[in-house]
Amino acid sequence: MSETIHTGGCQCGAVRYKALGDEYGGSICHCRMCQKQSGSYFGAFATFSNDKVSWTRGQPSYFQSSTVAKRGFCKDCGTPLTYEWDRDGISLSIGSFDDPNKVSPTKQLDYAARIKSFDHLHELPIRPEDPEFQAQLSSMKNFQHPDHDTAEWPDSQD
Repeated sequence: MSETIHTGGCQCGAVRYKALGDEYGGSICHCRMCQKQSGSYFGAFATFSNDKVSWTRGQPSYFQSSTVAKRGFCKDCGTPLTYEWDRDGISLSIGSFDDPNKVSPTKQLDYAARIKSFDHLHELPIRPEDPEFQAQLSSMKNFQHPDHDTAEWPDSQD
């Protein structure tokens, strides 16, 4: 039986990775460092063993965020890619996977540090679809790397 292959990468396509298998730890972390790295309410990660992750295009750059951990990102577009510490395991940002629905968090970490409005996000009203906005989205040229591996990038076709 072959292992599941999960692929992903940064927004511009300069850094791509492959993670193998379905044995990973999925979590969202509310610590202040994860909030700042993601620029959001929390960091969302799927942690795979080191030997299950390989970089298929480029390499991340790193910021040493503490005495025990570094955070990987794309130096070209700034996409947060990893949380890595001094033990086995590379935590890949869930939003950077080509199909983030295939890697789900199963726990929350440092919940006491959460941004308090997090508790009420599910209560926010849902804005109805705006046809003008959808038309604008469909007419714009998107420079983001597609959600799949490519032989080269940027794509030579315009």
